[in-house]
Amino acid sequence: MLTHTNDEGKASMVDVGDKNSTRREARAEGYITMKPQTLALVCENGLKKGDVLAVARIAGIQAAKQCGTLIPLCHPLMLNFIGVEFEIETQQNRIRIESCCRLSGKTGVEMEALTAASVAALTIYDMCKAVDKDMCIEGVRVLEKSGGKSGLYTYTGGN
Repeated sequence: MLTHTNDEGKASMVDVGDKNSTRREARAEGYITMKPQTLALVCENGLKKGDVLAVARIAGIQAAKQCGTLIPLCHPLMLNFIGVEFEIETQQNRIRIESCCRLSGKTGVEMEALTAASVAALTIYDMCKAVDKDMCIEGVRVLEKSGGKSGLYTYTGGN
């Protein structure tokens, strides 16, 4: 059963008022693949727009904080922590983005973590598009979530 529909099948925000507050955390990842020359420019801080990864980190953090505004049925959350980290994967000509969101509350933070990783990737694309229009964003997914009634979920590689 879908949780964001009412008895008549209409979209509705889930009422979390009676849920217990618990510590909740979610981690998500995504990748942006680019030409080797573009990746080198990112690593050397050689793009005219500035420090790509620093700007992408701030964009991802800001995006997680705006998730309740961007996605209609998400609750606005008071996040305790938002982290966005990058791993340069030279062999694959890509950057791996990993986000982490945490709070003590009544609803999960998967959407915030996914939004942070997605917007960080979009920001990298925006800052590099002048030199590489062939970049590809892919593999955005929840890696792990914990807390709440459903407990621990860890991505195992299946669809």
